[in-house]
Amino acid sequence: MIKIRVPATSANLGPGFDSLGLALDIWNEVKFEEADEMTYQVTGEGAEKLNQKPKNLLTNSFKRVYEICDKPMRGVNIQAYNNIPHSSGLGSSAAAIVAGIYGANELLTKPLDTNALVKLAAEIEGHPDNVAPALLGGLVVSTITESEVITRRYEIPELTILVVKPEVQWQTHTARSVLPNTVSRADAIFNIGRTALVIDALRNGDLDLLQKVMDDRIHQSYRLKHIPAGVAVYETAKQFGAAALSGAGPSIICFVSAENAEKAKEKLIDVFTKQGIPSRGLITQPSSLGGHKL
Repeated sequence: MIKIRVPATSANLGPGFDSLGLALDIWNEVKFEEADEMTYQVTGEGAEKLNQKPKNLLTNSFKRVYEICDKPMRGVNIQAYNNIPHSSGLGSSAAAIVAGIYGANELLTKPLDTNALVKLAAEIEGHPDNVAPALLGGLVVSTITESEVITRRYEIPELTILVVKPEVQWQTHTARSVLPNTVSRADAIFNIGRTALVIDALRNGDLDLLQKVMDDRIHQSYRLKHIPAGVAVYETAKQFGAAALSGAGPSIICFVSAENAEKAKEKLIDVFTKQGIPSRGLITQPSSLGGHKL
């Protein structure tokens, strides 16, 4: 029997569309124990929905490792406790994939190295921006070539992060469908320069710089207008710190000073509430750890 933890992640971080991801100190814990058949049980976030789907991202990813390694699988008892909210822009799908492949790799005594795990997770997810920091921890820049996923990981100082999630239906395929097929040269240049500066600001804990450069012209404006009260909450968040959509949304992430975190949370929740939208806030910090065995 093994027990692992996998962190939440926030991708994009403003201009770093499909390239940047940051591990957060919010965790799913999963226990794997070899058995005669595969069973799956969840408590916590998403339990009601997931317990009706024994075939899901986690179990399918688990099986995939056995297939790749050409190993027979009798069965496994999987028990998960989820703290990562679903459909939130906090990498719940990536966490499920990483939990599945990491757990299987541990039970098989680690036939796949870290690079192979990142590549497999990215193949299952379709892109590496969430799965890479979920595996590696910290801030990760990633890109896909024909033969590999190239990543660079950076340690991030202790920063205070506020995430506010509205209780609205918002699927990743919807978030993708509202994006334009092309972007202008001016918008591409706008994002390229700011992405480099976002990385520098996060590595150095420079909130003043981060607040100046976390804007985006490729995805955020298109998505925010489809999220109820999204624009109003985003603009309010920018008054407190460096704000962005977390991943594809609908959550808003904001890097704030520690002393302003509670005030900012109350204000952002209030903006949603005045629009008739329930929401909840989480105050957390970056995680230097990715998926790991307990």
